Amino acid sequence: MKIALRRASARDAERLWKMQVEAFSEMYKKYGDSETSLAAEPLEKTLLRLNQTFTYFYFIDFGGTDVGAIRVVDKGNGPKRISPVFVMPPYRNRGIAQSAITEAERLHGASGWELETVLEEASCRHLYEKLGYRRTGETRRITPAMTLVIYRKD
Repeated sequence: MKIALRRASARDAERLWKMQVEAFSEMYKKYGDSETSLAAEPLEKTLLRLNQTFTYFYFIDFGGTDVGAIRVVDKGNGPKRISPVFVMPPYRNRGIAQSAITEAERLHGASGWELETVLEEASCRHLYEKLGYRRTGETRRITPAMTLVIYRKD
């Protein structure tokens, strides 16, 4: 599977935000999570992230089409974070997210990573565990039906 990561900039904010809202809308409906869901965030939050000096937001290019995005938070001191990674619904289950994470690790270093995912979403947990991420044991209840679980890769 050949993907490429292409750095996004502030001028991409609206397009990136619209993709993010669409990609996370199903989970938003499922869990009713207004606190952390990217489907519920305003455009201004995406723009803020794009302007952070420690944020690297990339479009995931698959066959010449932007099919998702991955954000790497790398402050240079402490673990790097993936927050978020997403693939648009028509392109899911093709190994694209896995390839994007592998490429992000190649660009930013193979170790010292952290992320959160939804405990109730087995496919998300499987993706990260397949890539060598391990649960820390830390969790955070967001709604009665949804818990975030923390993963690390040393």
